[in-house]
Amino acid sequence: MKSRSEIDQKYKWDLSRIYPTEDAFGEDYSAVEAMIASLASMEATMCESAQSLYATMEAVSAIERKLDKLWTFAALGFYVDTSDATAQARNARVRNLAMSASEATWFITPYLIKLDEATLEGYYAACPSLKRYRRVIEKSTRNKPHTLSDECEKLFSAVEDCLYLHSDVRNIFANSDMRFGRTPNEEGKRVELTDANYVSLLMSTERRVRRGAFKTLYKTYDAFKNTYATMYYNHVKENTTLARIRGYKDSRTASTFRDELTPAIYDNLIKNVKESLPILFEYYDLKREMLGLPRLHMYDIYTPLVCEVERKYTYSEAVDEVVAIGGVFGEEYERVLRQGLTERGWVDVYPSRGKRTGAFSAGCPDTEPYIMLNFMGTFEDVSTLAHEAGHSMHSYFSRTYNEAHVSQYTLFVAEVASTVNELIFLRKKIRECTKREEKLSLLNQLMELYKATLFRQAMLAEFERYAHAACERGEPLTAEVISGIYYKLVKEYFGPRVVCDAEIAYEWMRIPHFYTCFYVYKYATSISAASAIVERIEREGDAYIGKYIDFLKCGDRMSPTDSLLVAGIDMTSPDVIRPAVEAFAEALREFKTTYEEGK
Repeated sequence: MKSRSEIDQKYKWDLSRIYPTEDAFGEDYSAVEAMIASLASMEATMCESAQSLYATMEAVSAIERKLDKLWTFAALGFYVDTSDATAQARNARVRNLAMSASEATWFITPYLIKLDEATLEGYYAACPSLKRYRRVIEKSTRNKPHTLSDECEKLFSAVEDCLYLHSDVRNIFANSDMRFGRTPNEEGKRVELTDANYVSLLMSTERRVRRGAFKTLYKTYDAFKNTYATMYYNHVKENTTLARIRGYKDSRTASTFRDELTPAIYDNLIKNVKESLPILFEYYDLKREMLGLPRLHMYDIYTPLVCEVERKYTYSEAVDEVVAIGGVFGEEYERVLRQGLTERGWVDVYPSRGKRTGAFSAGCPDTEPYIMLNFMGTFEDVSTLAHEAGHSMHSYFSRTYNEAHVSQYTLFVAEVASTVNELIFLRKKIRECTKREEKLSLLNQLMELYKATLFRQAMLAEFERYAHAACERGEPLTAEVISGIYYKLVKEYFGPRVVCDAEIAYEWMRIPHFYTCFYVYKYATSISAASAIVERIEREGDAYIGKYIDFLKCGDRMSPTDSLLVAGIDMTSPDVIRPAVEAFAEALREFKTTYEEGK
């Protein structure tokens, strides 16, 4: 693997666009320190008048904006070389600064909720500029039923950095300390098994390789099941306790309330997906038949239905493919996307020593919407670029058409635009395809996307619902209890004709997302919303595109459900999951038809 210095600058972020020198970074760092210190005087005067409240909101907004810029610069510099001691130190400094800001602003919400509606309306009339912060204020005051005394809120802000650390412990243990041993590869050589290469081994055409990797991995997890159960139980206990302290019905209500949602959306997802499981069972029946197996086991699930058609893309070709997708959304979208990918240095393209794995989109109002890739020229890499470009264009529209303090869309809608791009890319390639084997490969990828993002994430969401509810009933989450919950759900979601090997009961230990409470369901709701959007784009064309772009422009000016309504998507509807299920079913039908025609 190349070192970072060996990669051409045109394929790397130019972070000097954010801060040209270390001194420039230091100047903003010192400025934020001074701004944080000045907040102390505002604590006593914040609610005295409309002008005082406006001055406080302006000060907090200014701190957050500069802190976002510092954080983006430090994080991106660290991610491209995690072994760089300077980048590590800079990242740690910014995290400490963010904690100082959190402690200093502890009083904002508690003091805002002391102002009644009439007083606030009077303040808006007396100081029209304050209306800029109406949305921020309303989001704070809705927390009134769940805000504690000033002394408690101040204490919580001081200890916040000590909470929610179970994820850090879990990740260090899983990624640094655990060793799974060796397992045979397709050449018969015994290779070291890791979480990183596990799925690739499960995709092997050799069943002995798949079975060996499966058995080896879960043998190790079995050995540490009590450690994992203790970590997860304490994580759940912490969140359920904090929810109870703040007066929420339960931890799921607390989580959805923070996102301006309700548990009904969560429950509707699970209900609709479970009612649609027969079509997933049909998919597993097809997989068993095409693999020529008497029974499908858990270690057969990831095996592709057909061999992937290998084609290598240059990065330039990948950009052309993704920009072509941008053309679907109009002139501004296509122009900005092309400039971002070719002129404005949005993308850090290639892997290098010390660079973080995976891909993401990141940035803030005062930076470009950067994309990190580890591009190797595969079709999947092109699809990943399309996905991350969706995130970045969502960020572009959100930040361009809103003031900074209402420009950050929420996690509930964060995966919608990216998944829209990914689906349009795959469906476009399927329509254009003239070769049977290539079309089957693309349809297989589309079905796998739905299987992993809709059906699997719904199962994981139901597991979280069970686990938190059990804890709230006072039941201890031992390894046996947690594994029992998980195994029961696996049997439900894979159906009676798939062998649910006993080891799969330990799969919950592999999933780091469980340490961000009630997060996984957002993948499933996002692909549901994205499927509905893509259906309308393909059916209505330009007549609908404007509504979709207006959704991208919403930022945080309104709740996530209201912003999706701008695009005509009602996430509270019982039928909102239907387009995703139908898209999966249609891909399955098209796969079967294409396969049969070529026999």
